[in-house]
Amino acid sequence: MDTTHTRHMHHLSRNKIVLVGAFLFLLANIGVSQSARDNYNYRDFQKKPYYFGITLGMNSSGYHIDHSRNFIGNDSIRVAEPDAGPGINLQMIANLKIGEYFDFRLLPGFSFAERNLVYYPTAEGPVNTRKIESVFFDIPFLLRFKSAPYKDKRAFVIGGVKYSYDVASNSKSRQAASLVKISPHDFQLEIGAGMQFFFPYFIFSPEIKYSRGITNTIIYNDELNEARVLEGVVSQIISISFHFEG
Repeated sequence: MDTTHTRHMHHLSRNKIVLVGAFLFLLANIGVSQSARDNYNYRDFQKKPYYFGITLGMNSSGYHIDHSRNFIGNDSIRVAEPDAGPGINLQMIANLKIGEYFDFRLLPGFSFAERNLVYYPTAEGPVNTRKIESVFFDIPFLLRFKSAPYKDKRAFVIGGVKYSYDVASNSKSRQAASLVKISPHDFQLEIGAGMQFFFPYFIFSPEIKYSRGITNTIIYNDELNEARVLEGVVSQIISISFHFEG
């Protein structure tokens, strides 16, 4: 009796497994076919091996600083710290497809940034803020990985390297002897994420990205107290960009 009941239960279990498997398979096929039907605009852009566009964005630029050994024995500066400032980005886009899910992207352009170094005195007195206004010519080299499209949308992650040259570094305001000097050359690592939205005539892609310098940008000056207390000044940027491609 127990054997018959056990066989009956095993038979029901197998039937349930088959039914669940068939149901999941049906859902998967429906989802794939529905996704394919909903990707109307994506199909047209999928045929293109490359495309171009423009980027408009905003950024918050600052520094990560390391104090030098001279900071410990300094009798005039109590605290030295960075302060991020706002900026805007304007770039061109060249996008080359590498298979179904990867893109190589080149985004040359300009970014306007404001970064500050703030010095607090040891005694009572005014706080000194050294404002560094920059106009960068940026050349990012990026690799993007994209998800499968669904209803004319897809997510992506992106990463790469960027070279920046500060074309405003030779201005008179930046060359004053009393100011901390920052190198006009900078190399950064970048990582970010975003979404693609496919419209009939263009692709709209909002993106958030973090950039971190890999080189020390301070130009050491032993005669300037504000420079002696700093050993390392590394750039870091958070940017929000809106790409229009087609």
